[in-house]
Amino acid sequence: MPRHCDLTGKKANNAFAISHSHRRTKRLQEANLQSKRVWWPQGKRYVKLRLSTKAIKTLEKKGINAMAREAGIDLSKH
Repeated sequence: MPRHCDLTGKKANNAFAISHSHRRTKRLQEANLQSKRVWWPQGKRYVKLRLSTKAIKTLEKKGINAMAREAGIDLSKH
């Protein structure tokens, strides 16, 4: 299962961990992903999605149908 947001596509970012002596080593900045059951009114059921916290906030504002349409996701397969 890939570690990315189902609706926004957010994923890990490559970065450096910088020590006190300024040595730089590679690290990953993972997206803050949460598993969430979201009520889908058109399908009259819950849909389980893996979402970033920012996507959860946007979902409350826009609604699941609008976000799924933008992401090109068919919710009937989730």
